[in-house]
Amino acid sequence: MAHGEISPLDLPRSMPHGYGNRLFLYTMRRMASAGVNDAHAANAMLGAFGRSYRRPLVLMRAMMLEVARCATRRILVAPCCCARMTADEATLMHAISTALQDPPSSYDQLATLLGTDDVLGALTCLQAVAQAHGDLGRPLDLYAGA
Repeated sequence: MAHGEISPLDLPRSMPHGYGNRLFLYTMRRMASAGVNDAHAANAMLGAFGRSYRRPLVLMRAMMLEVARCATRRILVAPCCCARMTADEATLMHAISTALQDPPSSYDQLATLLGTDDVLGALTCLQAVAQAHGDLGRPLDLYAGA
């Protein structure tokens, strides 16, 4: 995942609504820029999920590593302070919000984002993260709370 010079033209999408969506975006950005063992990302999960934070955190780490492994192209990720999303972040957010309800559509979005058709492992990780967030009351649904 790429994290570097970002111009306003690289941020075409507005931030998603809903605490779960924003939490996912924040932890994804932290892990993309500082690594999957980033303490700020772990602290955000702890603050959001309390004593149940470990499951979504471990699954998020696995998802980030699998997405990085599968990707054949750079994925543009904005810094945590940005109030808008890159097109790549928006695609990933849409893919994870539909991963449980419409896996074929989510698979196609991931294949386009990652530049390969070999994204079944990444889709499975997205589904696990989405399920964990939903089970713990912070669903990843782009259309909730809009």
